[in-house]
Amino acid sequence: MKPCSGLNRTFAYLFAGWSLFIAPSGHATEEPQANISLGSVAMDVPAAMVRRLTPVATYLSARTGFKVTFRASPNLGSAVEDLGAGHTQIAYLTPVAYLDAHEKYQAMPLVGPLTRGKATFTLVIAVKKDSSIMTMADLRGRKFAFGDEKALLQPAVVVAAGVKLEDFASYSYLKHYDNIAKAVLNGDFDAGILKDTVAEAFAPKGLRIIHVSPPLAPYLFAVSRDLPPKAVARLKNAMLALNGETPETKAVLSALDPGYDGFVAAADKDYNGIRSLVATVSNKK
Repeated sequence: MKPCSGLNRTFAYLFAGWSLFIAPSGHATEEPQANISLGSVAMDVPAAMVRRLTPVATYLSARTGFKVTFRASPNLGSAVEDLGAGHTQIAYLTPVAYLDAHEKYQAMPLVGPLTRGKATFTLVIAVKKDSSIMTMADLRGRKFAFGDEKALLQPAVVVAAGVKLEDFASYSYLKHYDNIAKAVLNGDFDAGILKDTVAEAFAPKGLRIIHVSPPLAPYLFAVSRDLPPKAVARLKNAMLALNGETPETKAVLSALDPGYDGFVAAADKDYNGIRSLVATVSNKK
């Protein structure tokens, strides 16, 4: 038999790697594992994100037969770029990060979380419990804390509530929701914007909510456009099966977000309302 040429070897390797993705899930333990990297926007310091997402990666590995590992990102933008460049194949994204990934790289929505049975979440404006601030109008002339500068949904919610950014005495970007909550509690800022479940976690420590946004399309897991359909289906089925019915799956959900109790299929049209909302601030930049 003639030796395989370099080109033929290349095709052989590509076919072998591709076949890892399309193997039926029932044979996952009988075949080599495909390597899949799970990314995420940075909603907390890297160590905290590792604690939150590693249980999801471990669950997906066990459920799909893929070898899923978590790859931390330093910010919102890098999580999008990692998905577009193929450094990750699935990623946990904010709604705005998903819109960016979809527009730039045709990333596809996979599943969104249920928060206490609802397929939506809210952003809230919080102040210290003993603050004199009672309404959004009281925020004019005050110091305000946002998260990531690319998280356009946050200023969009503030503007929609009747306060323009120029109305603040000053505002800063603190990257993570925990940073915002702690800064408001410390008195470094008069108010800040938080994800609903984060605000609930910090309420016993002295935070008070003065405004709640309308229901918003949730954070979601999105996948690369280059991931084969059978691999997408296996990941999707695994995520839809992740619920709080057993102590093990409940622990995975709680690690990701204490308010989550399952997942539902996500579609791009679910995020049209977010598109419209962020357009009100992105068009001004």
